[in-house]
Amino acid sequence: MRPFMYSLATDAPEAVRQATVPADAHVRAPVQLMGGGTTLLDLMKLDVMRPDAVIDITPLATARYGNIEASATELRLGALVRMSDAAEDHAVVTDYPVIAQSLGLAASQQLRNMARLGGNALQRTRCSYFRDPSYEQCNKRNPGSGCAAIDGFNRLHAVLGTSEHCIASYPGDFAQALIALDATVEVLGAGGARSIRFADLHRLPGSTPHIETSLAPGEMITAYVVPAGPWTRRSAYIKVRDRESYAFALASVAVALDMDGTMVRSARIALGGVATVPWRAAEAEALLAGKPLDEAAAHKAADAAFAGAKTHEHNAYKVPLGKATLVRALLTTQAMEL
Repeated sequence: MRPFMYSLATDAPEAVRQATVPADAHVRAPVQLMGGGTTLLDLMKLDVMRPDAVIDITPLATARYGNIEASATELRLGALVRMSDAAEDHAVVTDYPVIAQSLGLAASQQLRNMARLGGNALQRTRCSYFRDPSYEQCNKRNPGSGCAAIDGFNRLHAVLGTSEHCIASYPGDFAQALIALDATVEVLGAGGARSIRFADLHRLPGSTPHIETSLAPGEMITAYVVPAGPWTRRSAYIKVRDRESYAFALASVAVALDMDGTMVRSARIALGGVATVPWRAAEAEALLAGKPLDEAAAHKAADAAFAGAKTHEHNAYKVPLGKATLVRALLTTQAMEL
C-alpha cells in the first residue's frame, strides 16, 4: 500500500469540501471518503486505488447518518449504519425482508460488522482484470486501454448491460433490494444536499466504464429512503453462488410483490450477479402485472428478463441460471405467509 494522509471527519460539509476534486477525477481521485473501508482499503492494498488522502467519516455516525428510522410511510437508512445492524433491525426484518436478506447473505459476519450501507452500494467490481494492475487492459482502471475480460476468462462477468468497452459485473446484494423497492438516495456535495432515484445512481458502462455512478467526485451518500407499500412485506432475496457463504452472486434476484390472491397487482424485480449495474427487470414486471402468478407465468417472466442477454465464452451458463433463480424467487415470494 502506498503512503497516504489519514484524518477523521468531524463535520460532514467540511469532509465533502476536502474531498471535492476536479470533475474529471473519476479513476484515481486524490481524496477518498471512507466508511467501513472494506472495499477502499482492499483496493488500496492491491494498488488499484491510490489516494493521497483518506477522510474517515465514521465519526459522523453519531449524527442522523447512523440511524435507522421506520414510519408508516417510509424506511430511512442512514449511510453510516452497519450492514449487520440493518440486517437485524426488527422493522427491516419484518416489513422489508428483502433488504434484511440481501444484507445477511453478503460477505461475512466480521465484514458486515464493519461495512456501512453507504459504501456497500458503491462497492466496485470483483473483475480480476480490474483488481490486478499487471493487466494493462481495463477501461475501468485505465480508460481507453480495452477490456481484457472480453477475450479472457469471463465466467463471473455480466450478460446484461454490457458494452464493447466493459463486461464487469456489479458485485453487491443490497443494491438489488434498493432498486427493486424504488428507493431514493440522499446525497451531500459541495453544492449542498440533493436527492436522486437509486435507479439513477449507477451508470451503464457504455464507452466510459470508469465513470461508475452519477455522483460527482467528493459527493457523499447520507441516507437511503425506501417508500412503504403493500409489496415491501411480501419480498425476498435469493442468491446463488459457488459456495454457501462469503461468495459473490453468480445470479441473484430481489422480488417484491403486491398480490390480490393469485393475481399480481404489481411486481418489482431486480437482478444481481448477471449485470453491469443493479438491474431492474422491467420487461418481466410488465409481463406479470394484472395476471395470475404460477410456474408457467414465472418462466415467461424469466425469459423476458434475459431476452437481451449477451454472453461470452465462459459465462453463457448465467442465462439459464439467472432464469431459474428468478422463477424460484417469484414462487418463493408468492408463497410467503404474511
